[in-house]
Amino acid sequence: MSRSPVWHPFTQHGLEPPMKHVVSAQGAFLVDEDGNRLFDAISSWWVTTHGHRHPAIMAAIRAATETLDQVIFAEFSHESAETLARGLIELAPAGLNHVFYSDSGSTAVEVALKMALGYFHNRGEKRDRIVVMEHGYHGDTIGTMSTGERGVFNAAYEPLLFGVDRLAFPEADSEQRTLDMFEVYCRSGRIAALLIEPLVLGAGGMKIYGAHVLAGLKQIAERHGCLVIADEVMTGWGRTGTLFACEQAAISPDILCTSKGLTGGSLPLAATLCSAEIFDAHFSTDRRKTFFHSSSYTANPIACAAAVANLQVWRDEPVLQRIGQVQQALGDNIGRFADDGRFANIRQAGTIAALDLVVPAGGYLSAAGPRMRQLFRERGFLIRPLGNVLYLMPPYCSTPDDLTRAFDVIGEVAGIVTQAAPVNSRAAGS
Repeated sequence: MSRSPVWHPFTQHGLEPPMKHVVSAQGAFLVDEDGNRLFDAISSWWVTTHGHRHPAIMAAIRAATETLDQVIFAEFSHESAETLARGLIELAPAGLNHVFYSDSGSTAVEVALKMALGYFHNRGEKRDRIVVMEHGYHGDTIGTMSTGERGVFNAAYEPLLFGVDRLAFPEADSEQRTLDMFEVYCRSGRIAALLIEPLVLGAGGMKIYGAHVLAGLKQIAERHGCLVIADEVMTGWGRTGTLFACEQAAISPDILCTSKGLTGGSLPLAATLCSAEIFDAHFSTDRRKTFFHSSSYTANPIACAAAVANLQVWRDEPVLQRIGQVQQALGDNIGRFADDGRFANIRQAGTIAALDLVVPAGGYLSAAGPRMRQLFRERGFLIRPLGNVLYLMPPYCSTPDDLTRAFDVIGEVAGIVTQAAPVNSRAAGS
């Protein structure tokens, strides 16, 4: 067979074997070309919420193709986009009154950054700095790389990136330091917005912090007239146990970014929600105050129809009950490693469970990551570690047995990689 011309994301083709084809998907499982059935323990990069090919969402997609394909959204609207916008505003934290569509998490955040800067520009205020949290990840477009953690992900693209102000991650023993840093930044009078992943930093290593920290950051921002952008691309749609993570801090951001689970994982779509105040700063008879952003496939009618169906699934089905069951099963199983010296930093937020494999060389480029991924695939599991950080973020249709087996395999694979038996000492795992 000739080499495929396809260039895959986050893939070093000089090290990886040829990609297997997935030929079908249903519920929590994928089937590859060799007939192997794989438990999708990471929801195909965190997008598949209810499970693959949810019947109601698939039916909505089929129906939508009978009337529309793509419509220029700078010239027209359509019913799916209007219905979805109203539904999102109804579900989102209070005070978010307008919806701007795009097509990925990265673009949703790019839109948010431009909204924040445009807001102050149109008001004649000199605020041009963005504050972010260290270890954050917001996407791979230029603006989102600039606001994300600097390192191997973006070293080659440094000439394209702009500077931001970074907060220390609020470790359990130094949360006040993070709040104090933000206070100092805000006193400069130059801060336009705080861009933050609420409660969980995803690609940065599934790092979890408390809702009270998020609430404290919002209070500081309000005191200084700074906007808060909640990047809920990963944390939204139930991943942290509530529909949006911001709910747990009882805050309403000025701008909220959502994608991934917006269509239940079926089609690419993103939305950036903002307050009326931000929209009004761009509303004018002066065309120079227009919000100058678009993509060709903005508000694709078929993708919007899928998202409308997803909202209906949330209304009609016991989704939060399923989330609770997944959360319970993860908690019941991850606890077995509490005294296992092969693991450290065992943690959970809603349907996200993570733990660090103790290896001599950690970090994203740890050789343990690819090795574990291969071993998981051989055992029928799609689990994709972030270096030595293992995590599960399964679809909500996953059963307790599915998740118990996943943790069984994590224990087995950890034994192979570390070549060591469990050490029954909490200190060894700390």
